[in-house]
Formats: sequence, structure tokens, C-alpha cells
Amino acid sequence: MKTLLKWLILSPIAIVIVTFAIINRQVVPVIFDPFGSDDPGLRLQAPLFFVMFAAAMAGVVAGGLATWIAQGRHRRALRDARADVAHLRAEADRMRNMTALPTPGARAS
Repeated sequence: MKTLLKWLILSPIAIVIVTFAIINRQVVPVIFDPFGSDDPGLRLQAPLFFVMFAAAMAGVVAGGLATWIAQGRHRRALRDARADVAHLRAEADRMRNMTALPTPGARAS
């Protein structure tokens, strides 16, 4: 069921992306110089769909990186909480072993 639903959602998206790439094949100049110099080393000719996909991928990567950095304090708190739980479990086991009563009929060695 999950696989069918995934295909029903992803197939139209894939068709739209392929159609977008086919329609926007014209070559456009991409200029990396914000001051507008005529240096050909800072200029690239690329198909429009490639420029659009590259910009979208860069946005996804930048957003993921920003989210990962913003959630750093939550990951640290989780690590600290796990360390506290492990410490408390070890202490509880130690206390149980200290207070355990010998079973009746057991011989001390």
C-alpha cells in the first residue's frame, strides 16, 4: 500500500520535472561577479533547467545545514540525558547488589 501511494505521488512530480527540463533547454549565461565586470572566467553558459535545479539543490543543502546547526543544542541535551540515565542505572544496580539479602539456605563462602 505504501509503495503504491509513493508511486502515485512521485510519478506526477517526476513527469513535471522532466517536462520542465525539456521545455527549458535554452542556454543562459550565469555570471558570478556581483560587480558586473566582463571577466569571462566568472561567466558560465548552462541550460536554464540546470541552473534552476542547481539553485534548488543549493537551497535544500543550505536549509538542511541551517536546521542541523539550529538543533545542535537538542542533540547535546539528548546526549547528556542518555549519559545521566546510564549513570543512574549503574547506580541503581550497585545499590540493588549492596542491599540484596542472601536467599534462605544459601551458604556463605
